[in-house]
Amino acid sequence: MSESNSPASASEQVAPTRMSSVRSDVISGFLVFLIALPLCLAIARASGFPPIAGIWTAVIGGIICTLLGNSELTIKGPAAGMIVIVLGAVTDLGGQFGQGLSDTEKLMLGYKLALGVGVVAAGVQILFGLFRVGKWVDFFPLTPVHGMLAAIGLIIIAKQSYEVIGVSATKGAEPLELLRDFPHALTQMNPGIALIGVISLIILFTFPYIRGNKLKAVPAQFIVLVVALCMGLFMDLDHWHKYRLPFQFPGATANTEFELGPRFLVDIPHVLKDASKAFAFPDFRGITTQTGIKYIILFSLVGSLESLLSARAIELLDPWKRKTNYNRELLAVGFANLLASLIGGLPMIAEIVRSKANVDSGGRTRNANLFHGLFLLAFVLLVPGLIHKIPLAALGAMLVYTGFRLANPNEFVRVFKVGSEQFVVFVVTIVATLATDLLIGVGIGIATKLAFHLWNGVPIQNVFRADVQGVAQDEQHMLLIVNHAAVFSNWLGLSQVIQENFKHYDSVMLDLSRTRLVDHTVMEKLHQAIDEAKRAGKELKVVGLESHRSLSSHPLSAKKGHGTQIVSGNS
Repeated sequence: MSESNSPASASEQVAPTRMSSVRSDVISGFLVFLIALPLCLAIARASGFPPIAGIWTAVIGGIICTLLGNSELTIKGPAAGMIVIVLGAVTDLGGQFGQGLSDTEKLMLGYKLALGVGVVAAGVQILFGLFRVGKWVDFFPLTPVHGMLAAIGLIIIAKQSYEVIGVSATKGAEPLELLRDFPHALTQMNPGIALIGVISLIILFTFPYIRGNKLKAVPAQFIVLVVALCMGLFMDLDHWHKYRLPFQFPGATANTEFELGPRFLVDIPHVLKDASKAFAFPDFRGITTQTGIKYIILFSLVGSLESLLSARAIELLDPWKRKTNYNRELLAVGFANLLASLIGGLPMIAEIVRSKANVDSGGRTRNANLFHGLFLLAFVLLVPGLIHKIPLAALGAMLVYTGFRLANPNEFVRVFKVGSEQFVVFVVTIVATLATDLLIGVGIGIATKLAFHLWNGVPIQNVFRADVQGVAQDEQHMLLIVNHAAVFSNWLGLSQVIQENFKHYDSVMLDLSRTRLVDHTVMEKLHQAIDEAKRAGKELKVVGLESHRSLSSHPLSAKKGHGTQIVSGNS
């Protein structure tokens, strides 16, 4: 593997201070706010929480994480990747503790029980930060994680497509059932609502292809909001009324009357007039049950993993290449989640789409996250009536688009190009997640990847243990010889050896010639490690892969070698 190109010149400049970047951060925070407002509302509602819960999450994330964290460009808030988990907690706990209650009462009870789960999970995240387990994000292989996100995207599409056309999905239906029944649901759609939803989808899907920098300076989500608000006002969705079409849809009942009214709009309280309706408090009865423990694990693990992966991805986009303290990030997100769950908010993460928008909008420091939260707070306090006029179909369209981006067909193609074995792991993770749940699905994906490693000759004793032999070349240079295997499950040990040697040597050469397998995850992490070492004024060279066989033509595909048997040294 060759070294990457030299970092951008901006990385060699002095990083901006928070005081000198106020103007840039205010502008970026405002533009991110335009994206965040509808997404916060949509994600909260899709998660079984009141829409305002998503606003509180972003506000708290903007304030608390700016004060406690050090990830300069990430935006904290509710994320589509957590929808399936949070909704599962609401429905499962509500059903378990709400026997005999109406569906509405079960949903409200499940919401409060999920808040209790959120409080405990936030405590777990704080412990993660205190015990410095941020590095464990590197244990999770990339392909099953991408498979999990793609499965979440498909689930979001399956559920929110019904919202787009104004039809209620079958309660309790599984994602595959929802996808199967959607063609029939089209015969029952509400044409007026579907018109709003479909136009919103057209804007979202075509916006990336529009030329013109001035238009693209406005987020597509904001354009959708404006168009949908105008259509809602034209259809008078604030008041109940019925209408008929002059023609009949195929499969629809003759002379069908369609309803329009407030139930197709966002339901949000006026905080300054009646604050009691804007907040909710946790119910802790479910935290010791098997269901509660399962969701505590999912909230804390998936939320932490997504946050750290997002922070790492945005680091690579930072013009000044500033390094994030992942343990400090876990502490910040944990404390923010604790406060959010105590007042009725959703779990939060460092959200990748809004963070990328922050980078593109010229955000310079973590004050942009603060300003985006303050803009949201001002909007929900001062103009709740305007938020109420947002059609739900437009929010559903935004989530369908988000789901499509998570399960983008290009991601399937990319994974296949990396290697056929990666594609199998990717698809197995998706199918297992759709058929079971996230925790089991990711576990099956990881187990499948481990099975491939054993098939490719990785010794059982080296699945989780890196066998590394160090040979000092001189006072400046160290040679590290890796024996047997370098795979995702022993990368933590290998990475630790590399970092320890960087404390004493300016240059480390990693010799992989004696490995039987170097998997895709390690290839990608080595590529990142070379860049990180260069930014730190060090040098990491990777050699010995010339005789290995690539499992695909992709430069970061897994490499299979003969694994010459040698006597191990100290690691």
